[in-house]
Amino acid sequence: MDVEPNFSENALKILEKRYLMKDDDGNLVETPKDMLARVSANIAYADLNYGANYEEMLEYAKKIYIMMSNLEFLPNSPALRGAGRETQQLSACFVLPIQDSRKSIFETLRDAVDIQAFGGGTGFNFSNIRAKGTKVESTGGAASGPISFMQIYDMAVGKVIAQGGVRQGANMGILAYNHPDILEFIDAKVDGKTLSNFNISVGVNEEFMELAEKGLEYDLIDPHTKKAMKRVNAREVLDKIAKNAWATGDPGLIFLDRINHANPTPHIGTIESTNPCGELPLLPYESCNLGSINLSKMVYERKGKYFVDYDKLEETVKNGIHFLDNVIDMNRYPLEKIEEMTKGNRKIGLGVMGWADMLAMMGIPYDSEDALNLADKVMGFINTKAKSASVELAKIRGTFPNFKGSIYDTGKDEDKVRNASWTTIAPTGTLSTLSDCNGGIEPFFMIVYSRGSIYDAEGKPTIKMLVENEIFKRIAIKRGFYSEELMAKIAETGSVQHIDEVPDDVKRVFVTSHDISYEWHLRMQSAFQKHVTNAVSKTINFPNNATVDDIKKSYQLAYKLGNIKGITVYRDGCKQNQVLSAVETPKETKPSVTTADDIIAKLNAPRPRKIAGTTDRIETPVGKLYVTINKANGRLYEIFLNIGKAGADITADAEGYGRLLSMLVKIGVPLELIVEQLRGIGGSGSIGFGKERVRSLPDGIARVLEMYLEDNPEESVPSLNGSSSEPKISGNLCPECGNILVFEEGCTKCRNCGYSRC
Repeated sequence: MDVEPNFSENALKILEKRYLMKDDDGNLVETPKDMLARVSANIAYADLNYGANYEEMLEYAKKIYIMMSNLEFLPNSPALRGAGRETQQLSACFVLPIQDSRKSIFETLRDAVDIQAFGGGTGFNFSNIRAKGTKVESTGGAASGPISFMQIYDMAVGKVIAQGGVRQGANMGILAYNHPDILEFIDAKVDGKTLSNFNISVGVNEEFMELAEKGLEYDLIDPHTKKAMKRVNAREVLDKIAKNAWATGDPGLIFLDRINHANPTPHIGTIESTNPCGELPLLPYESCNLGSINLSKMVYERKGKYFVDYDKLEETVKNGIHFLDNVIDMNRYPLEKIEEMTKGNRKIGLGVMGWADMLAMMGIPYDSEDALNLADKVMGFINTKAKSASVELAKIRGTFPNFKGSIYDTGKDEDKVRNASWTTIAPTGTLSTLSDCNGGIEPFFMIVYSRGSIYDAEGKPTIKMLVENEIFKRIAIKRGFYSEELMAKIAETGSVQHIDEVPDDVKRVFVTSHDISYEWHLRMQSAFQKHVTNAVSKTINFPNNATVDDIKKSYQLAYKLGNIKGITVYRDGCKQNQVLSAVETPKETKPSVTTADDIIAKLNAPRPRKIAGTTDRIETPVGKLYVTINKANGRLYEIFLNIGKAGADITADAEGYGRLLSMLVKIGVPLELIVEQLRGIGGSGSIGFGKERVRSLPDGIARVLEMYLEDNPEESVPSLNGSSSEPKISGNLCPECGNILVFEEGCTKCRNCGYSRC
């Protein structure tokens, strides 16, 4: 094909690292153009099953290729990676059932490990497991409760396997609000370490929200005996949820009654869970197949103004629905039961990305009635045309096998659909980066930010470059207020709201997620949910100074809006493994000068008579590392390192590091600066995953020092950890490329290298 893909330079780097085929030696064996041709040909091949001839199949393959090359539509990452390759695993996520028996619990765990080895995420509802402490008749012992099994799942699917060789497993864990262990569940992630590979949500309904509003009590029911074990106050439970979400981001809320009210196949089963990010409510053993339309490509310009190109949008919707229905046939499923259920209902999820870009191009503020009205119109149009496309497919291919008895079994021709559901708003982390647009329906996170442009031998950025919102840049140049100095100033916070050089009308349009109140976040989610047959994945962002009551009010608004199926909140700076935060920089003060004599005097000071300390152990690629941190007179004094069962060279290295560290802390070098220098240094191997991943001995030392600061926040340096007067960007860095991470669409993601964690 003559059409060349329109990927940016950064997108090409991501494709090379994460998507393009390589040989056994890691050498690339396909180009981005080859990849899109591979995907197009493989997915179009399904047309031959429904009467299309070879020429017709090739014609559709060409349409797919052009659509993807122009970045107008992309399928979920498993389809981009897997189509036409040996694995042929194209689904992004799955839901598995769990019953109250050891056999069911561990059979499901086995299935989950198999699924995640293929590269999929999994959702579970643990509400059927009997309460902690209740009697187990077969053994006479006491049940350990659902949280204990969640911890086993967390270890198995998150820390034992690297998902499909691509990324770590993502999981959703749900527990019903009336389960006897619900209070323990709400607290399950408060330490920042437990269930680190799970998103958790409390399964609620409108009755619970009404009870909470009135401050009334309700029963906690053991799922095994069906008997009430105790009574709790609903308002206090919701307060506890809000308090923990304020502190850690977990748990979220899932409105299971609303989800089942929209269940298209109630005769097949009750929906108990969603996929890991909540946008796909699924029956047990169903899988999700997703794709997203880039709305920034669905506009046209006339006399300097932009308008929605509904003709182009309609054609893209039609081809997208066709594509996703074909995926179901071309997919290779990890379990026979999953294939049977997926093909029985043929659920698909066509969504959008680049919503903030479309609004900015059209000059519409995200937090405005005009934006809500456009959301209603655009998503309403997409949903209507998606259903029509499904009906047209059904005329040729037939309705989905479980159609009889479904909510569409009305006898009307317009309800004879090929797919039990067809629209969703899914996280588009890496896809939106590849498509050079903003993720999903989220507002812009930052207008300008910095990322690495030149990398060292370890792949870490050594020189930073500014990444500027292209729409904002075009306007700034056109109106004459663009300058490199201005962009650098904006990059300090990512927001233009406090920048005097930016005109007020431009400020009004280019708002970021933290410039917008939670009410507008939720109203936008509701506007899209009105026209989505599945659900919407969206983060409700809060500034760091938000209160627990603000979080609770967002829950109450989500309930009162009437159609929101789930809510995820994230208060800036709330997690120990902070993704990205707007923090404060201290007012400029005259720096103190430390001379060489001062340093020598500190090092030669007499050793205090009394020293107390603690020892931490951590696994590293070179063995167990024991780090002893001693304090004297309330101050850090010395650090000793010991490597268990290591060779003489490693032991010597550890002693050397310990002496240097002791010298640094004696002269007052903040631990934050030491961590910054050591964290992320890679060696020949690594151990652990995510935040707990340790790449080398110095990386392990840094992790222990991080944990020390987490346990002793009073010893952190305010100017380095973010407490003070004007906003400044800080936060965790990507574990793969060292650039900043953002939290949106329910996921942590890096716009530089495509790393994501949901």
